Amino acid sequence: MNGAISMFLGTGIRPFFYACTDTSFSLQQPELFAQAMALSQRVALWKEHAQAIPSQPRGELFLLKKAPRQTWKEWWLRRNSKLVRPPLIAGNRSRTIGFSKDLEQGFFDARTVAYLALQLAYHAGFSSAILVGVDLTPAMGRFYETADTFKSPCGLDEHLQSRILPSLQLMSDKVMGTDFSVYNLSPTSRIPASIIPGISLDEVEQLVHH
Repeated sequence: MNGAISMFLGTGIRPFFYACTDTSFSLQQPELFAQAMALSQRVALWKEHAQAIPSQPRGELFLLKKAPRQTWKEWWLRRNSKLVRPPLIAGNRSRTIGFSKDLEQGFFDARTVAYLALQLAYHAGFSSAILVGVDLTPAMGRFYETADTFKSPCGLDEHLQSRILPSLQLMSDKVMGTDFSVYNLSPTSRIPASIIPGISLDEVEQLVHH
């Protein structure tokens, strides 16, 4: 996701999927973005973004689109099990909160690319996902931004309570279970353990080698 690609440079590892929903990232961090396009096996971008970038990704390109807003008729008929949504209540944001199990039908933007990554993991058929570095704490800064590089604006504080945590709570309640588990490796994350349980490095190794 975004600048996390910097952790793969020089490792010989090609990320399975690279996702970027911030169309300005390629302008603010052009070198990192170019590396992401060159290294990644698959890349998920907005269609308009993909058309505007100077070089196309080396791997497979997946074009992102938002899940359609839910209508009262669709909620009543409950026909689409691939787009998991909360109860539809007039006057709230339930129309834009959800979890997509099939990104061909669109995804839900919770104002953090990490939530897209979780939907990508489910879509790709993974049974477990581990969040690494998802602290959601703007004051800590981004590890790939230095004193002499451009620092992108951050809206995490603005959207944490209204979009990010409600979306993660929905995933925890309606998606996570025996078929899809999510763990949080960050010891300082603002995501409560009641929503996504924490995990240690030792436990990650046991999970990987299980």
